[in-house]
Amino acid sequence: MAAAGGARGSSSSSFQRRPGAGPRPPALPGTRPSLRHGQLLLSSGLPSLDCVLGGGVAVGTLLLIEEDKYGLYSNLLFKYFLAEGIVCGHDLFVASAKEHPDNILKELPAPLLDDTYRKELGDEAAAVKSEDFQDSMKIAWRYQNLPKMETSPTTYTKFGHYYDLSKKMSPELRQSVKCHSFYLHEELSFEPKMKAWNMNSGYARLLQSIQRIISQEGFDGSDPEKKQRNVLRIGIQSLGSVLWGDDVCCSDTPEGPHSLTKFLYVLRGLLRKSLSACIITVPAHLIQNKAIMERVTNLSDMVVGLESFIGSERETNPLYKDYHGLVHVHQIPRLNSLICDVSDMKDLAFRLKRKLFTIERLHLPPDLSDTVSRASKQDLAGSAKLLSSGCGAMAIGKKHLDF
Repeated sequence: MAAAGGARGSSSSSFQRRPGAGPRPPALPGTRPSLRHGQLLLSSGLPSLDCVLGGGVAVGTLLLIEEDKYGLYSNLLFKYFLAEGIVCGHDLFVASAKEHPDNILKELPAPLLDDTYRKELGDEAAAVKSEDFQDSMKIAWRYQNLPKMETSPTTYTKFGHYYDLSKKMSPELRQSVKCHSFYLHEELSFEPKMKAWNMNSGYARLLQSIQRIISQEGFDGSDPEKKQRNVLRIGIQSLGSVLWGDDVCCSDTPEGPHSLTKFLYVLRGLLRKSLSACIITVPAHLIQNKAIMERVTNLSDMVVGLESFIGSERETNPLYKDYHGLVHVHQIPRLNSLICDVSDMKDLAFRLKRKLFTIERLHLPPDLSDTVSRASKQDLAGSAKLLSSGCGAMAIGKKHLDF
C-alpha cells in the first residue's frame, strides 16, 4: 500500500512545472488572441466595427474601406484606426496624396481615458439607448432576440477604446509614439520619374517606404537583436484616386489597369511576414471598371463599404430618419479555417452624433402609417427584401461545403 501510495505521489509530481521553463513572453500592447482561430487581433478603434469583423483586425491583414460618396464617414474610420494605434503605443505609418499626414494626425479624436470624459460621452450614449428603447416598442419581432452590438462605453476594457469626436487628441499624446509620414507630392519631388515593379511611380515609392520602415524598425523579425515587441499600423488614404497618378477612376479602360492590383499584391505579402496591419480607403464609387474593383476586393482581407444617405432619397425618407447611412460587409477573412468568421451582425447602419459614431443594427418599422407615401412603402419593401438576404451575404457564401 505504501509503495502504491508512493507511486501515486510520484505520478502526481510529473505534472508540475519544469524548473527550466521561463515565463511567457509579454503580450504585444493593444492586442489579444482570437478565441476562435488564435490569430492576434488589433482593435479598429471602433468597438462596434470590431464586433462586425469577428473581434478585430488580425495582425498581418488588410482592411479595405470603400469610401462613401463624399468621403466623410470613411475618413472617420480611418482616423479611429490611427487614434487607437496612438493610445496603444503602436508605431504609425500614414500615407496620403490628398492632405499632409501631419494634418491628419492633428485631427484625430481625443480618447476617453478617464471618468470625466466618459461621463460626458455617457450622456449622449444614454440618449442613444433611450431612442433605442423607444424604437424597441415599435420594431418587428424578428429583431428582438438578435444579439446586441457594443456601441457605448459601458465598461472599461483594455482592448479597444472610445473617442470623443468633438475634441482633438492632445499633441503630447500624439508625440508619445513614433509616426512615419508619406506625402506623395513631397516624395515625387525628389525622384519624379522613378518606376519599379511595373507600376506607377507613386505606388512604387509608397511600397519602398513601407518596406524600408518594416525592415529598419525590425517589424519583420529580420534583426533578432532588436526584439521588436510592438505593432506597426499602416494607413493609406484614398488609394486609387487621381491624386495618386492612377486613372482607374477616370476611364473604363485605364492605361495602367494593373498598377493598383500589383500594389495590393506586394503590400499583402509585406503584411503577412511582419507585425503590422493596414487600413486603406478606396473611392470605389469612382472606379469605372468593375472588374478592377473585384480584383481589389479579392486582394484584400476585409472589405467594408459605407453608403451615405447624403444627396439620396433616403436622406428625407422617414424610414431612415435615425441613421446616416448603411454598412455593407463584403468580405471577411478566412483565418486558420475553411470558412470565414461571419458574425451574426447583419442589416447594419451607422449614425453620427456630436461626439459618437456608432454602427448599429438597422431597425425598420413593421408597418407604415397613412402619412407615408406609396414610394416609401415600395422602398421599404425593397429594403426588407435586401435585408432578408443580409448585408453580409457576399461574405457568407454557401451554407454547406461542396466536395
